[in-house]
Amino acid sequence: MSIAERESTVVEAAPKQLLIGGEWRDAGGGATLAVEDPSTGEAICEIADATPEDAQAAIDAAAEAQADWAATPPNERGEILWRAFELLGERADDLALLMTLEMGKTLAESKAEITYAAEFFRWFSGEALRIDGYFKVAGNAASRVLVMRQPVGPSYFITPWNFPNAMGTRKIGPAVAAGCTMVVKPAQQTPLSMLALAQLLAECGLPPGVLNVITGSSSSAISAPIIADRRLRKLSFTGSTEVGRKLIAQSADNVLKASMELGGNAPFLIFDDADLDAAIEGAMIAKMRNIGEACTSANRFHVAEPVASEFAERLASRMGKLRLGRGVDDGVDVGPLIDADQRSKVDELVRDAVDQGASCVVGGAIPDGAGYFYEPTVVADVPDSARLLREEIFGPVAPVKGFADEVEAIAAANDTEYGLVAYVYTADLKRALRVCEGLETGMIGLNQGMVSNAGAPFGGVKQSGIGREGGNEGIHEFLETKYVAVNV
Repeated sequence: MSIAERESTVVEAAPKQLLIGGEWRDAGGGATLAVEDPSTGEAICEIADATPEDAQAAIDAAAEAQADWAATPPNERGEILWRAFELLGERADDLALLMTLEMGKTLAESKAEITYAAEFFRWFSGEALRIDGYFKVAGNAASRVLVMRQPVGPSYFITPWNFPNAMGTRKIGPAVAAGCTMVVKPAQQTPLSMLALAQLLAECGLPPGVLNVITGSSSSAISAPIIADRRLRKLSFTGSTEVGRKLIAQSADNVLKASMELGGNAPFLIFDDADLDAAIEGAMIAKMRNIGEACTSANRFHVAEPVASEFAERLASRMGKLRLGRGVDDGVDVGPLIDADQRSKVDELVRDAVDQGASCVVGGAIPDGAGYFYEPTVVADVPDSARLLREEIFGPVAPVKGFADEVEAIAAANDTEYGLVAYVYTADLKRALRVCEGLETGMIGLNQGMVSNAGAPFGGVKQSGIGREGGNEGIHEFLETKYVAVNV
């Protein structure tokens, strides 16, 4: 089968309707929206465009299924997640191709995301059996303290376009394990991966109504009735800080338990004693994973002045050798950005820095041809006033700026409203500990360019979010603590 035939087959097989109460159905009024291939700018299919009434039906279904699902034995919940983990592995090739077609990343990166996404199901299949409480004698010995953990209840998830499968499993996994029903609203640019994931979970035995999926062109319109519904108890969002602030405000009316994984401005610190070869490898991972369209992407490189020029030149040499193209083609290293707006923002940030005196060591331009491509770019001599140092780039652009000493490096790294992740390269253990303690971020990659791990708590501080996903902490976001005072 040719690649074109495979593309057609996987798109044709993917669900394109709404999933509500276990039934696939068209949107009210039959409205649809196009899903675009960002490497060509052409539509690959049409999917259902939900109405507020569809959204209300979805939260109705989740609320109706909640009691029975919460009473389901933990063994059964864990077994469903384990079957889904295995099935994701079996279908990785087709799911990766589907993801590449709607998001743009290379097939290798898409397949790596499927593997990463599956790990959340494997991890939380075990967590379903580890929900605990405790019993103890009260201080006065006249009563007993009984503490139990129970599912928080119906939950609403809004997932982003950049990791369309993994950001789903990272939320769905703990909800299933804890016994919560849910409504999921995937990003309109990449809905097919979530719809395929929902279909897979149904095959694995997830009961009707536990997972409901609504797709739509207006997130605010279809989110409003769900967030306003008094039966909803949990809101989880991954996306921009700007949208996160609005959702936090909306969640206040019903005092929802909220988890927010928001924007980032990750500093990548390289000290003069670092292994520069290792730092370059880590920089390529931290910057170019997912075409730079990741909240964990290294956003600015703060490099000790004695090695800053060498680092910029060597990084530019590596970046300049990367091949742009459709993610489905052999030999391609870098796919397109998600859409024209995102590419325009990236180019605007580069132009702003250059206008203020920075120089492009490599790249810095929009290539000719179809699709939303942008050249891998390294920008040196970046002034403090450049927007590149303050705003999340979300593209294949690496600004490099020197620092004089450790104190200056930490201050520069922390000079942002964000605090999701940072990267540190040094051979000095004492310095490593000092810097890690001084950085105002929720995660740190120490001498490595990736922090994502299903068994670790993912999340940030300051305006990068609230709560944690993954790790031992991940399931607690979906549990309420109940205390019973026992008279003996």
